[in-house]
Amino acid sequence: MKTSLLNQSKEIIGLALVAVFIYFFLFWDYEIFQRQFTIPQNLLNLNTIFLSIVIEAIPFILLGVFVSSLIQVFVSEETVQKYIPKNMIVAVLPAALLGAIFPVCECAIVPVVRRLIKKGMPLHVAFVFLACAPILNPVVAASTYFAFRNNTDILIGRMALAFLLSMVIGLILYILFKQSNQFKVTSEELIGRGADPSETPMKVNRLKATIYHASDEFFDMGKYLIIGALIASLFQTFLDRSILVSLGSNEFSSPIVMMAFAFLLSLCSEADAFVAASFGSAFAPGALLAFLVYGPMLDLKNTVMLFAYFKTKFVLVFMLVVTVVVYVGVLIYQAIVF
Repeated sequence: MKTSLLNQSKEIIGLALVAVFIYFFLFWDYEIFQRQFTIPQNLLNLNTIFLSIVIEAIPFILLGVFVSSLIQVFVSEETVQKYIPKNMIVAVLPAALLGAIFPVCECAIVPVVRRLIKKGMPLHVAFVFLACAPILNPVVAASTYFAFRNNTDILIGRMALAFLLSMVIGLILYILFKQSNQFKVTSEELIGRGADPSETPMKVNRLKATIYHASDEFFDMGKYLIIGALIASLFQTFLDRSILVSLGSNEFSSPIVMMAFAFLLSLCSEADAFVAASFGSAFAPGALLAFLVYGPMLDLKNTVMLFAYFKTKFVLVFMLVVTVVVYVGVLIYQAIVF
C-alpha cells in the first residue's frame, strides 16, 4: 500500500513539473522578469555552468546506458567469463587494451562497468576498464594532440600513465577486495522493482528489451548526474581559482592542486585537454598531466554515481587508491621525463 501511494505521488509530482515547464516555456516573458527582478551574476554563472555540464554529459550517458543495455540483452555471463583470463593478475592487461579501443567517455563508463560486473567480469578488471577507457580512446588522444601539439610529451605521458596506472589500480583493488561483491542493494531491488526487463518472465523481443533497459537505466543514472553536475557547478562558480594558481608553483604540491581542480570541474575527457592547456603558463607539465589523468578516472559526477551503486567503503578505498597511484605515478614520470 505504501509503495503504491509513493509511486502515485511521484507520478503526480512528475506531471506537475512537466506542466510548470510547459507553462513557462509558452507564456514566460524573460525580458519582463529581468526588468522586475535582478538576478545576481553568480547565480547566472551557476545556471550556465550547470546546464553546460548536464548538456555535455547527457549524450554520453545515453551512449553508456545503450551499450549497457546491449551487454545485458545480447551478452551472456558465459561469454564474458570465456574471454577473461583465468589468472586474475594477467586479466588486467586485456582490460586496459580494451579501454584503448573502446570510445567511452567518463560520463558513460559507470553504467557500462556496472553491467559488465553483473555479467561476471571480476571487480578489479572492470575498474581497470573504468580507469583507462575514458583516457585511452582515440577521440581523447586526438583532442590532447591538438591541445598540446607543441608538446607531444603531454600526449605520450597521458596515454602511458593511463595505461600503466589503471593496471596498478586494478591489482591493488584485487589485493584488497579479491572477488567480493561490492554492489549496494537498492530499495528498488529489495521490493522487486529493480529487475532488468530481459530477466523478467515476460516474453519481449531483444530490441524492445534493449530499449526498456536503456530507458530505465537512463532515468536511474540521470538523477545522480544532475546531483554531481550541481555540486561541480557550485565549485566552479564560487571557488577562487587564484588560490589554486598560487599553490601551483611547487612541483610537489602543484599535481595535488590540479588533481583537486580536475575532480571539482568534472570536465568531459574529450574536452579537458583544452582547459589544461590554458593553465600551461601557470603550472608545470607534471601538474597538467595530473589534471589530465586524474579527472577522467575520478570526478564529482562519477563519484556520486559510484556511491549510488557500490558500497561506501569500496568507493572510499577506490578514491584513495586512485589519488595515491596517480600522484606517485606523475611524480615519477615528472622526474624521468621533464
